Amino acid sequence: MTDEIHKGLAGVVVDTTAVSKVNPDTNSLLYRGYPVQELAATQPFEAVAHLLWHGELPSDEELARLGAAERAYRSLAPEVRAAIDLVPVSAHPMDDVRTAISVIGACDASGGGSVLEASGSRETNIDRAIRLYAQLPAIVAYGQRRRRGEDLVAPRDDLDYAANFLWMTFGTEPDPVVVDAFNSSMILYAEHSFNASTFTARVITSTMSDLYSAVVGAVGALKGPLHGGANEAVMHVFDEIGDADSVVPWLEEALAEKRKIMGFGHRVYKHGDSRVPTMRAALETLVEHCERPDVLELYTRLESEFVARKGIYPNLDYPSGPAYNLLGFDTATFTPLFVAARVTGWTAHIMEQQASNALIRPLSQYDGPDERHVAS
Repeated sequence: MTDEIHKGLAGVVVDTTAVSKVNPDTNSLLYRGYPVQELAATQPFEAVAHLLWHGELPSDEELARLGAAERAYRSLAPEVRAAIDLVPVSAHPMDDVRTAISVIGACDASGGGSVLEASGSRETNIDRAIRLYAQLPAIVAYGQRRRRGEDLVAPRDDLDYAANFLWMTFGTEPDPVVVDAFNSSMILYAEHSFNASTFTARVITSTMSDLYSAVVGAVGALKGPLHGGANEAVMHVFDEIGDADSVVPWLEEALAEKRKIMGFGHRVYKHGDSRVPTMRAALETLVEHCERPDVLELYTRLESEFVARKGIYPNLDYPSGPAYNLLGFDTATFTPLFVAARVTGWTAHIMEQQASNALIRPLSQYDGPDERHVAS
């Protein structure tokens, strides 16, 4: 009798976590028990990062300490910038991100230079997490700017995380409406339990490797279009369709060709992604701010037509793609933005894995040739 195979580990529970869950009764994504829509409506991204790492929302004093630590790490070291510059501008920006994180880890002396010391204490890993969280905006912003032939913009200490991120990307101080929409998106993308990239990070961590290596592995997993690349694919769909009047003929042709329409459906949510209403509200504020009603018309028409035909609802990537486009980000930058948000959740899971570790090593069922021998 053979063991049951769970392709893609579908339905397999591999461990416990206190970081996040989807509450099936309310269809809400919870970060440490808090519905993410409440966090997005009331908290800065810095507070949510603290929540994910420490289990509680910060006091004013704790939030100020985290803000000071984040500001101290915002600038890129010359070695990191030099490494990014070695990545061809024709490469995907996720290659910048993966490379930069490797160099940041290599330059961090806290590992002690020994693989036996690599995993580090919780205090060390909190510092590493803050370092990555603080420097990813500069990495992502510089990646977009150098592909446009523009130079790096230095960070500003007088701006919070979200506003500084936009400042470093575009070189202008953003409108508060824009900052609020961007802050909401970062919170919504920050964490989502044992998704592919988070599980990759936990597998690497389970070998007692270091936090940077685990995050690099997670970046590699997130680069795939079935995971983090989906928001890019949504924008490509919008560009291909063009306008709301073209939705029906485009969709009928796509469905006839059995094309996968990115931005719809989710492995966890069966009745709609709980993060979508918050992100759609952010998109609507950007549509009004940018005076682009055509974007919302296309969005609404495609959603209604697809749901009517397939009964499959949007996921977070569907509203975030056009929202990031209205913010001014290049489509190839969308997945690096996902990294900048999700690094908070990844590192929370890495530290949780380290605190109660067991090497993750599943079995497989062999279906190759029976034992055979080389002819003499």
